[in-house]
Amino acid sequence: MLFPVTPTAPHKTFARSAATLVHAFVTSRIDYGNALLANAPRTTTDKLQRVLNAAARVITGTRKFDRGLTQILHNELHWLDVPQRVTFKLFTTVYKCLHGLAPKYLADLCVPVAEVAGGRQLRSASRGLVDFPRFNMSNYGQRAFFVRRPSHLEFTT
Repeated sequence: MLFPVTPTAPHKTFARSAATLVHAFVTSRIDYGNALLANAPRTTTDKLQRVLNAAARVITGTRKFDRGLTQILHNELHWLDVPQRVTFKLFTTVYKCLHGLAPKYLADLCVPVAEVAGGRQLRSASRGLVDFPRFNMSNYGQRAFFVRRPSHLEFTT
């Protein structure tokens, strides 16, 4: 749980220090491994959203029941909500995989349909779709990166 710290220095220095600490300890931990949160129930992402909201309150100095926290998150801090953070991270990872910027073990999971044997004849080969492998796990198998990744991305190179 995050508790507000009372500023002992001028407000701008405190805000800058608070932002650095929040980025180091809170947002980095929310973003770490958040691909596992793909297709997670809303109850799970809501808990992390509350942590993110508390971190935003610490940085901006707003109280718990002040209005406009969403606008502060999006417009002032330029943060995405937790489900959008998960989607953004997945898109970024797939982009890196397709452009040779990701590790080989991830790049092997992102194969365009046009590069799959027999895939060149498919209409989806020209649409930029990514091959969708089969999975057998019922619980976490549907949330694994190679299943949850975006199957269609339009990239401009």
